[in-house]
Amino acid sequence: MSYICDLKKTLKNIYKIKIMSKINNSKFIKGIITFAIFLIVWLLPSTIFGIPDLTMTEQRVIAIFVLAALLWILEIFPAWVTSVLIIVMLVLTTSDSAFWFLKQNSDVTALGTLVSYKSYVRTFADPIIMLFLGGFVLAIATTKTGIDVQLAKVMLKPFGNKFNNVLLGFILVTAMFSMFISNTATAAMMLAFMAPVLKALPEEGKGKLGLVMAIPIGANIGGIGTPIGTPPNAIALQSLNELPNINIGFGDWVIHMLPIALILLFISWLLLRRLFPSNKKTIELDIKSTNKNEVPRRDKLIVSITFGVTIILWMLDKVIGVNSNVIALIPIAVFCLTGIIGKKELKEINWSVLWMVAGGIALGVGLNETHLAADLINAIPFNTWSVPLIILGSCLICWTLSTFISNTATAALLVPILCAVGVGMEDSLASIGGVTTLLVCVAISASVAMVLPISTPPNALAHSTGLIQQKDMEKVGLIMGTLGLIIGIGMTIGYNLLGIGL
Repeated sequence: MSYICDLKKTLKNIYKIKIMSKINNSKFIKGIITFAIFLIVWLLPSTIFGIPDLTMTEQRVIAIFVLAALLWILEIFPAWVTSVLIIVMLVLTTSDSAFWFLKQNSDVTALGTLVSYKSYVRTFADPIIMLFLGGFVLAIATTKTGIDVQLAKVMLKPFGNKFNNVLLGFILVTAMFSMFISNTATAAMMLAFMAPVLKALPEEGKGKLGLVMAIPIGANIGGIGTPIGTPPNAIALQSLNELPNINIGFGDWVIHMLPIALILLFISWLLLRRLFPSNKKTIELDIKSTNKNEVPRRDKLIVSITFGVTIILWMLDKVIGVNSNVIALIPIAVFCLTGIIGKKELKEINWSVLWMVAGGIALGVGLNETHLAADLINAIPFNTWSVPLIILGSCLICWTLSTFISNTATAALLVPILCAVGVGMEDSLASIGGVTTLLVCVAISASVAMVLPISTPPNALAHSTGLIQQKDMEKVGLIMGTLGLIIGIGMTIGYNLLGIGL
């Protein structure tokens, strides 16, 4: 009997090895094709691009941009690995510290402008990276001390025990957490809280499906509310604040984007009630902490006060005159000094997301400082395009790409180009808020792309419960994505028409 069991295990392992081998072979072939396309773009005659006086340095940036797009879309490497590769390639081929043979050319005009290597390298510590770092540290500290569980209990308590009210509670509480904590971490935490609630529901009926779907919807849409809610927000904000005469603070973003998020969350609640009604009208909440270690009262007090003060300072950044990126350093300093955050906790920071964002910023640096972005604008007659076409087209492209690949990767690819487009046709866009409206709408589009399990990590986590079928996720995702685009674009433009835009 044991022999048969061992044989089954062996066959199972062989099957797994074959499957992994097929996957690895597929990635290898995709990688060969991708790098072949990169080399072709690198070596093509410059005249083929249709950009007058295209320099060698600008063509290298185009080739690296194409490489980044293909690697992110095909997921040959983890997204953050692609970002690191892109930054290194930009430094070694388009900067003043590039290989010597890439900087030697008798015709300086043909070579083009070489970017300072410091501009590329400092993207790893861009101010927006510090903002995210502060958000991650706050999330780790609240989880370690169990404050996240206490907050969830307090915030869910007002919703009572009626099913529809509890459903709304999970949507709003998930959204609130996702404004300050990673969407993935929020979804994982809330699904853990929901486990005992799901057990209390009968097998028949669709109530369980509605509750589980509430988590990815709350996490995805809630991220719209703050600059650190999701990486596309941060990428868009960083690009905008680099432009002259634009200074959008943390509080400014929240004031304008929170109403959009709340409207979409309320609509999603009505939609889930309609699509997934529960046979059981009342349920009992039983949220327990997953942290079994006793936490000193001192640590809880320090984290609670620091959490509250940081959020207040973020909201008042324009009033107090301290940049939100700088404010994000306060919890890092406090928690490190008090020992709440140590070496172990620092390892829990999602460094891959930070490096992913850095790669997008580096692409923007390359496009702008080699003057490729300006040359693209001059070569393509964007000024002849209608404003609705620019806004709607950009948002649909972003939404479509974000459905299939990381929304961070999508924003990293599109935002630098669209920022240049928006600046180039500032006069045409002026009536609806200029480049600010364009990039904010694109950021919203990335957040409402949640059709498939692969679209976002919260979707994948919800689907992994086994309670949600892909067709259910597709139905909800398509409806909320469409409404998200309409309401997001409409309200952003409406703010500017009323004279209260960002």
